[in-house]
Amino acid sequence: MNNLKPYTKYKPSGIAWLGDIPEHWEERRIKYFFREIDNRSETGDEDLLSVSHYTGVTKKRDRLAENEMISNAKTLVGYKIVEKGDLVINIMLAWNGSLGISKFNGITSPAYCVYRSLIGGEKYFGYLFRTKEAQQEFKKQSTGIIDSRLRLYTDKFFNIKTVIPTPEEQTAIARFLDYKLAKINRFIQKKKQLIKLLNEQKAAIINQAVTKGLDANVKMKPSGIEWLGDIPEHWEVKPIKYFVTCNDESLTDKTDKDYQLRYIDIGNVDSNGNVSEIVSYKFNDAPSRARRIVKEGDIIVSTVRTYLKAIMHINGDSENLIVSTGFAVLRPRKNVRSEFLNYAIRANYFIGKVVSESNGVSYPAINSTELITLKIAIPIVDEQKKIVQFIDSETEIINTTISKIEKELALVEEYKTALIAEAVTGKIDVRNYEIPTITEPETYDELEDELYIAAEDEPEYQNEDVEE
Repeated sequence: MNNLKPYTKYKPSGIAWLGDIPEHWEERRIKYFFREIDNRSETGDEDLLSVSHYTGVTKKRDRLAENEMISNAKTLVGYKIVEKGDLVINIMLAWNGSLGISKFNGITSPAYCVYRSLIGGEKYFGYLFRTKEAQQEFKKQSTGIIDSRLRLYTDKFFNIKTVIPTPEEQTAIARFLDYKLAKINRFIQKKKQLIKLLNEQKAAIINQAVTKGLDANVKMKPSGIEWLGDIPEHWEVKPIKYFVTCNDESLTDKTDKDYQLRYIDIGNVDSNGNVSEIVSYKFNDAPSRARRIVKEGDIIVSTVRTYLKAIMHINGDSENLIVSTGFAVLRPRKNVRSEFLNYAIRANYFIGKVVSESNGVSYPAINSTELITLKIAIPIVDEQKKIVQFIDSETEIINTTISKIEKELALVEEYKTALIAEAVTGKIDVRNYEIPTITEPETYDELEDELYIAAEDEPEYQNEDVEE
């Protein structure tokens, strides 16, 4: 991996989740190098910190949406005090990596655990404890029956065996990963920015086509709606309810408890209208929100945080397909093509109107009955078909490019995960790795070339004979 060699000698660690480790590394239980801290805030005025498996420990105020409250709690007095370098763990979600070493002084939820290192090396342990291998061990040691009820209590956490490199190696590993991950993250950020620009380009194509049509010379008229502007003279502007029916069919409490359904939740539909997972349930075991029946041609629209565009055109097998009550299920009438309606609802002008009519701060929502009172512009059926064909054609290359970038990002994320695991478990030796002195930022191509070469390489320790 990046021409890094393994250590010269290894030994069995006796720890299943770590395997063989460098011969001079030690194995001990966590309790010997961390202690729990339970100091409480007397004022609640300190920075409130949150913990995420995506970002580790961050300041809550840095991630707030506009007008969002920093906390629903009446007071933050009694929250746990955190100092820079402390390990903060959400004990309910330790199994999915919701922990991290804090870069900040602040306070955190009383439900979290705060630990302080007795031997230094905080950064090293922060990397080690966020590996998939560590998460699996945390899950194994957690108490509870199902994932949502698991708890990693302090006694269980402290009893876990792990490794301890020398202090010098802990520092070297942390410096190596800081440098490498910063470079990888810059690359990822550039790729995500490119996806954002492509999506904006696609949104502009859709918005133009579903509000102005395809004929640049067509006579226009005022739509009568400020947020829609002028539209082709022959188009209709009416509330959606004139073009669709809404939430026609639902399962009821009288549904056979053994009825086998296929369920789509709000979180399983992305901003491009793709579904990541359809979960099979018997009705009796399904979530209580699994109620709305959908059929081919329906459009499902998330009525919560609609700006995320969890909007999907049901196109394909819809047998026994059920969606969350958090979706409004729109079924087009005869004068509306479902493909056109899908694009019209995804248009920026319409999403903007939905957002302005939604209530709530953290999770703004709109009722289905209010959603269908919002107006859209609709041409005749033949023109709808031509517009859909145009949008499909114009966005095909964009969609293909986005898909390719997303696959590249997935590979780089895999490489990033592997690199961390190899470094913190001693599968590669980074003691003599020299951090380059960077005089100017890398170019995009330089970042891409280095990461692709690295991602395609097999870790060298797998290909060499390691001395026992």
